[in-house]
Amino acid sequence: MMKRNMKVFIAAGLSAALMISMTGCGKKEQLKANINPDTPVEEVTFPLEEKAELSFITNAPATSTQNPNEREIFKRLEEQTNVHIDWTCFVADQFADKKNLALAQFGNLPDGLFNAGMNEYDLLRYAKQGIIIPLENLIDKYMPNLQAVFEKYPEYRTMCTAPDGHIYSFPWIEQLGEGKEAIQAIGNIPYINKKWLDFLGLEVPKTTAELEKVLIAFRDNADALEEEFQIEGDVIPMSFIINNGDQDPGILINGFGEGYGDTGDHFAVTDEGEVIYTTVQEGYKEGIKWLHSLVEQNLVDPEAFTQVWSTYVAKGKSHRYGLCFTWDISNIDNYNDYVMLPALAGPDGLVNITRQNNSETSGFDRGRCVLTTSCDNTALAAAWIDQMYAPLQSPQNNWGTYGEEDSFNIFEMGKNEKGEPMLLHMDLGDQSPVEVREAQSVNGPLAILNEYYGEYVTQPADAKWRLDNMHETYLKDMNSKYVYPNVFMSIEDTNKISQYDTDIKKYAEQKKADWILNGGIDEEWDSYLKKMEQYGLSDYLKIKQKYFDKYQESLKEEQKEE
Repeated sequence: MMKRNMKVFIAAGLSAALMISMTGCGKKEQLKANINPDTPVEEVTFPLEEKAELSFITNAPATSTQNPNEREIFKRLEEQTNVHIDWTCFVADQFADKKNLALAQFGNLPDGLFNAGMNEYDLLRYAKQGIIIPLENLIDKYMPNLQAVFEKYPEYRTMCTAPDGHIYSFPWIEQLGEGKEAIQAIGNIPYINKKWLDFLGLEVPKTTAELEKVLIAFRDNADALEEEFQIEGDVIPMSFIINNGDQDPGILINGFGEGYGDTGDHFAVTDEGEVIYTTVQEGYKEGIKWLHSLVEQNLVDPEAFTQVWSTYVAKGKSHRYGLCFTWDISNIDNYNDYVMLPALAGPDGLVNITRQNNSETSGFDRGRCVLTTSCDNTALAAAWIDQMYAPLQSPQNNWGTYGEEDSFNIFEMGKNEKGEPMLLHMDLGDQSPVEVREAQSVNGPLAILNEYYGEYVTQPADAKWRLDNMHETYLKDMNSKYVYPNVFMSIEDTNKISQYDTDIKKYAEQKKADWILNGGIDEEWDSYLKKMEQYGLSDYLKIKQKYFDKYQESLKEEQKEE
């Protein structure tokens, strides 16, 4: 499939237009050329007869190669397309700052950013500044693979489209289940050490009170556990990384009060369609008090409020955790010793799982790839990026590839039931999925659709394990009707939201960590609520509500059209 020829067009006349000054009439002419790629074209097929070159900025984990052209995926793509990529690669954890500095060098921009990491605010401000270009006509003319995705799932095109009607970025899409059954429905899954429970003759907890007793048992039997299982280092009843997405313990407090607990972005939607902020709810306050009581009883890792990922993993690989939180337990320890802790009933018997926001449409990242005004061959760039959306290419970019010598491969190339090429996931054994994938995957723009599984690629074993266990453990307790959708706001509202995120979220998370560690939430609650209002919480919620309501209306319109 990857060797098939695909007719594309290269806009020969864009180079001159893109060199026009960014001021006055020149800017208008340049923008017109980008929006409407109607300059004279010549027809070509991949591989090109003569080698062409594009330049992109990207990033990669510090543990992997910093030269993307050393990755098998890009070696193969260059052979198939005859397009060489001049990469500027930054270490992932430095990328945000490095990217902004690079984009400030207006006269020395690359053709695009492959792993752009841009949110709505970034896309709109860089578009307004004339640094990145509109893409919708390039998509329609030169990108049949992405077009096929948009035709199958028009909501993705809608979510990519800015309020001004333009598309400024190429998305990342990963489907694995949908709605409440999507693998993205829950991120910070609590995994409890079943081996320890069995050794101590304990059952998997079903309530917050039962969990507390189990953690106490882990603490009080630490010596016996360390001796029985030859654990190096002290037993840690519970560990996490506070305010760190999938590693945060907020899911434990869903049984308190109203049952919303705390989500990664601290938003939830009531069944009546009201957008709320989780960290100002009474149930949140009661849940935080309970988490602090666990700290007081020495049941929580003291480093949980300061540790980084590497430290968290290192202790997990030493098998020291009784309870920890993450997307996939094999990244921390192993599948055999742990089970998912079910939704816990709170003091009043309430059981609920608040799904992650944006998960209704599965995995989606709007700002994964952009083209800049320095790109003088936008048609070629769009056609090359479209290769990333080919059904056999997207899984490789997302997870890893096949055929690499002297290295662990994620896939082997096999055949489906029709006898056509199909990527078969290989057994990871004891390897960490994250570490293995980081060595081969390139991320960037891609689309993996539910219908690809069984035709172009097998489900990853770890994802299938996670999804099956999620459904068995949590599906029945996902009671919430709504999740907050992935909306695209205007630049004015995005500016406001960006400021509110900075002030409100920072303050809320600072107090969350402080209260769990040191207590004092009852005494400070009223002043905390007042401070949140001073930071603009009510206006923040009004803006979020406006776009939630618009999204619901758009769904109704789509249903009418169907």
